[in-house]
Amino acid sequence: MPLEDYKEDMERCVRCSHCKHVPYVPLARVDRNFRDVCPSVAKFNWHSFSGGGKMITAYALLLNRIDYTPTLEKVVYQCQMCGACDVACKVQMDIEPFETMLELRARLVENGVFPAELMPIVDWLKKEDNMMQKPKAERGKWAAGLQLKDLSKEKAEVAFHVGCRFSFDSELWQVARTAATLLTNAGVDVGIFGMDETCCGGRAYELGFQGEFIKYMDHNIEAWRNAGVKTIITPCSDCYATFKAWYSRYGHREFQVLHVLEYLERLIKEGKIKLRKNIPMVVTYHDPCHLGRLSEPYLYSSPGKPYITPKKKVLGTMLIHEPPKPWRRGANGIYDPPRNILKSIPGLKLVEMYRIREYAWCCGAGGGVKDTYPDFAIWAAKQRIREAKAVGAEALVTACGWCERNFKDALEEMDEKIRIYDVVELVKEAIE
Repeated sequence: MPLEDYKEDMERCVRCSHCKHVPYVPLARVDRNFRDVCPSVAKFNWHSFSGGGKMITAYALLLNRIDYTPTLEKVVYQCQMCGACDVACKVQMDIEPFETMLELRARLVENGVFPAELMPIVDWLKKEDNMMQKPKAERGKWAAGLQLKDLSKEKAEVAFHVGCRFSFDSELWQVARTAATLLTNAGVDVGIFGMDETCCGGRAYELGFQGEFIKYMDHNIEAWRNAGVKTIITPCSDCYATFKAWYSRYGHREFQVLHVLEYLERLIKEGKIKLRKNIPMVVTYHDPCHLGRLSEPYLYSSPGKPYITPKKKVLGTMLIHEPPKPWRRGANGIYDPPRNILKSIPGLKLVEMYRIREYAWCCGAGGGVKDTYPDFAIWAAKQRIREAKAVGAEALVTACGWCERNFKDALEEMDEKIRIYDVVELVKEAIE
């Protein structure tokens, strides 16, 4: 949808600042040191960096009151696109800050206004089908020695899409290898595309390069169809949100999409995976934005146009949706499977941080920030690590390669002693 389609939302923003903080009831149990939900406004302390501030900025741009300037670029791109402002806003108002910001970035890209650091990344995506600036020929190295079907040559019911971060970050290969091995050991008919796997397109979409997103969406859909795939399983939360939410937004809903933890939880319940080893450790779980609030599917849409429902005026003043519009409020993300798995590990004690589920604080790596403003990404990760320590955790556990990488990078600059895990790594330890 073009930016103009959200003009009414921009006009309805009442500048209440609900987009900046944990809302109402959850706020009562939150330590005052951890009440922000928006890393951008918490870091830069200026309203323009908040969700509401970006709504005003987009409105000013539509009215030709501001120009495409370096300052505008910073306001729009010093943002993780984590969606926290969106779910906090919708406690108070029914408007679409996140959708507006997606289109705002797309408008900036159309006008050639975006961080210079993104240009080589996007060029590499076009050339090598990944945003990690790695040769495509190295994409399948993570699976060396594993007995997995090659979906470019044979068919399988399940496609294991590992994603760019897990494919090229060798320190995280163990997560992908363990997940794939657990699936095959449980008798799942699973295959990979290996070197022929391509980016999901989700990061390009969030950066404003919508044409590249559509290109990879179309490619992946065709590849899955040709391979006879019915279910997509991924360990990457970014890929999960892209397949589950963004692809469905464009009308593609023929495939079942599961995060690997959803499937592992099922296998544990069925007794196909037995967690026997005692792990005496206090852990806390970090909800990745893309596995949590951003993975909530679009409930009503036509291809490329989410939530198109007629409006009518009532009482001569108010516009309402008729039939009622179903809103994505973040509560229907994947929150319980990771926690259920952790609770099923003998000896492991799970303690919760203050900001959890749809109100979780972002790790800092999203929205291109890790590539364009790395110091800001590390700052956000440090805040989360301090929150984990504040609740007495010995380990910070997540389910996202980008989160794990950013937490580990941040920890190198801190004096804190805390371990960083993916849930899959703890499952592996509990089995051995």
